[in-house]
Amino acid sequence: MIFKSLTSRVLLMASLLFSTMALFGQGAAKGDDKAGKTLFQNNCASCHNKNMKSDLTGPALGGVEERWAAYPRTDLYLWIRNSQSMINSHPRGKELWAKWQPTVMNSFNGLSDQDIENILAYIQCMYDGSCDPAAAAAGAAAAGGATEKPKNNTLLFVLLAGILGIFTVVLAQILSNLKYMLAVKEGLPAQRQTLKQTLLSKGVIAFALFAAVVLGGYTTVNQAIALGRQQGYQPDQPIKFSHATHAGVHKIDCNYCHDSARRSKHSSIPAANTCMNCHRAIKVGSKYGTAELTKVFASIGYDPRADKYIDDYENLSEDEVKSKYTAWIEDNAIQGGKTPDAAIKEGALQWEAIKEALTDPKTGDKKVQGPIEWVRIHNLPDHAYFNHAQHVSVGKVACQTCHGKVEEMDLLQQHAPLSMGWCINCHRQTEVKFADNGYYNSYYAKFHQELQEGKRKKVTVEDIGGLECQKCHY
Repeated sequence: MIFKSLTSRVLLMASLLFSTMALFGQGAAKGDDKAGKTLFQNNCASCHNKNMKSDLTGPALGGVEERWAAYPRTDLYLWIRNSQSMINSHPRGKELWAKWQPTVMNSFNGLSDQDIENILAYIQCMYDGSCDPAAAAAGAAAAGGATEKPKNNTLLFVLLAGILGIFTVVLAQILSNLKYMLAVKEGLPAQRQTLKQTLLSKGVIAFALFAAVVLGGYTTVNQAIALGRQQGYQPDQPIKFSHATHAGVHKIDCNYCHDSARRSKHSSIPAANTCMNCHRAIKVGSKYGTAELTKVFASIGYDPRADKYIDDYENLSEDEVKSKYTAWIEDNAIQGGKTPDAAIKEGALQWEAIKEALTDPKTGDKKVQGPIEWVRIHNLPDHAYFNHAQHVSVGKVACQTCHGKVEEMDLLQQHAPLSMGWCINCHRQTEVKFADNGYYNSYYAKFHQELQEGKRKKVTVEDIGGLECQKCHY
């Protein structure tokens, strides 16, 4: 009797603890509008207006909770997850289907109850204007495929794991004491287990192994998903090239330097001869003077003092190359007001920087003649196919959509996560530019007709097969 009673209490304690952990892990029932913003953009924004007040492909969502208030909350959850299952059986479902057919709402079976509450909280705060100004402005603007960085919950998980571990030890000790009390009651020989014996018991060891397997599996899967993703990656480059100066101040078009983006799968890094189209005339930089531009000159063998390319440059010794460029640096330093001794020192310092910048990182070759070894920033995995020309020339996608406001970046960084989900979300939202685009003249005739007849307001990349697996994984 004592054993059953204590066992019941132990099970009750376990139930309460796991309920508490679930509450901490999933969040309270109240929705979080900040989390809901990202969920809305990734799942709902392609069909529902961001202002929550005007119809789009789907109805305006403002006031949705009031319209479903007469029914159990779970009915609203079911509708969001799989609306088609309710259009013939639920009063509200029939009403919505009668108004909006044949437009079918996508299924969102992956959304948890808490996810839905977060979305509803964001819808409500956008509808009544209670969102914080930054969130409201971002939500009202087009999503553009942007994705917020996820919050780091590592500390919370470690805390929960610690609580669960302590609970396991306590539970094992209680069970050991129960066995001891039962043996004493029945007159059998018995001995209380020490804490060490409890920790080394089969049950505790089995739980520890199970926890290790779960943690290892979670870590492996999580790291595999994140493999190759480097949003925010901003490495130092061998030359301090500023996109803010070139694309921002001087308004140089991205396709001038990265010209293959318009006609090729790849967007190539511009060769030094592209730089020389301008810098044969502009030989001293506005910010770094001769320090960075001389690196370009040395890599390609251009003599800025004589305004010509150096004959037989690749066969010159390092001292011969050094003498040409240090003389150039010293001349400019003296013209800038430095003494001859200071100019010589400046030439020596800049020469060492030139050698370091043009050293091959793979071989360690310090000979300055040769291509500039730029550090690659954006790199999709080999199993993902991406064609720059398809997006730039056909899709008319602005470079900033994927690369961010490069015209404001002194040091370039990766703006977007470039994940599969990010690309899919963009394909769901991006409208195909049919007007004055000859690429689509011989394709998708029915879309042209539906647009002309007013049956369709827009065509997205999803409509023309942009979510088909083989489009990116062939």
